[in-house]
Amino acid sequence: MVYNTKLADRIREALAHLPDVEEKEMFRGICFMVNGKMCVCVSGDEMLCRIGAGQMETALEDNGVRQMVMARNKPSRDFVFVSEEAFRSQKGFDRWIKLALDFNPLAKSSKKQK
Repeated sequence: MVYNTKLADRIREALAHLPDVEEKEMFRGICFMVNGKMCVCVSGDEMLCRIGAGQMETALEDNGVRQMVMARNKPSRDFVFVSEEAFRSQKGFDRWIKLALDFNPLAKSSKKQK
């Protein structure tokens, strides 16, 4: 599994103040779960941010942002891939982390696997 470890470290640092953060390997990278819900991931050199349908239209207007496409070419309602172009600056990075954290309380938890 090859993913940008420097980006993962940036995200880890940005979430360090939160009490309930867990890291899981998924999406060919690492995903940061906040309060038991997927929040932001590193996949290759991109961030995968769970921002919710309400932020999707505005987010897709940014350069370097694309909607996640799931199996059978079904677009995800909640997730966007964000390329380095959109998070290179600290301001850009902080924006994506904030969008993901703002949506986190509204996000549905995935079912626990037995």
